[in-house]
Amino acid sequence: MTTRHILVAGLGLCVGFAGSRTTFAQAKSSGAPTQSTAVTVPFVGCASDGMAGPNPAPSGKSVAVAIPAAMAQRLAYYEAEGGLGVLAPRGWNCFLIYGSSGSDLFVTPDSIDTKGLFSDSWKGFSGQAIQLSFDNGGTSGRFEVAKVIARVFPEYKTFAQGVIAEGIEPASDFPFGPYPSDKLTYRGKNIVEFETPANAQGLGTDSRLQMNEGPIDGVAIIGGADPDLTMLSARVPATDSDLISVMVGQVEREAAADTAQ
Repeated sequence: MTTRHILVAGLGLCVGFAGSRTTFAQAKSSGAPTQSTAVTVPFVGCASDGMAGPNPAPSGKSVAVAIPAAMAQRLAYYEAEGGLGVLAPRGWNCFLIYGSSGSDLFVTPDSIDTKGLFSDSWKGFSGQAIQLSFDNGGTSGRFEVAKVIARVFPEYKTFAQGVIAEGIEPASDFPFGPYPSDKLTYRGKNIVEFETPANAQGLGTDSRLQMNEGPIDGVAIIGGADPDLTMLSARVPATDSDLISVMVGQVEREAAADTAQ
């Protein structure tokens, strides 16, 4: 697993909240099932912690989403202070960490060791978990952005090459070309849906999710002038696998909405 570090001190630039996310060019809706009339799902506030200190879980109203009503009964919208949010199965736990490089929102059915999230010795989530990450390409988050670009976004190759040329991390940390086992579905030059198979390394394990006997599904989106990266990585029980498409679709729709603003 590639461990994503969120810096909590040093650079003095706090970009940990979704309100700082830039827009995403050319985002397109996935093949997720939708309906013309929006339904609502419960809002669940997520506490957060990072370089500017802890924040309590925000309160909010039910969230309108364009998904089938039957699926809405099994989902909730988890959101941290500032607006970074994601659809996930109801009844799960959530927490966000943020710093100068970006932010990671975690949602899992298990209790979350919030102190462990900041520890270099923590290996990550071994079971079901969902991670929505934002990496700022204008700060130290550029290293994560460049690594994903090298893997799956050839249109942005120049950015990755520029980060490599800095010489701060070895070029071997930025392999070009997709992971052999990953299944990729492009929705544009800057958005790709992926599935990392069970017991394999891929985009899904370029997160805090460890490989295990279950696949990891998600989507990666490049956007903004820096550029920035938003990436969803999700491993859910087999009984909830049908929810993946609407979770991915919601991330893509929110990206498209940002573009329209």
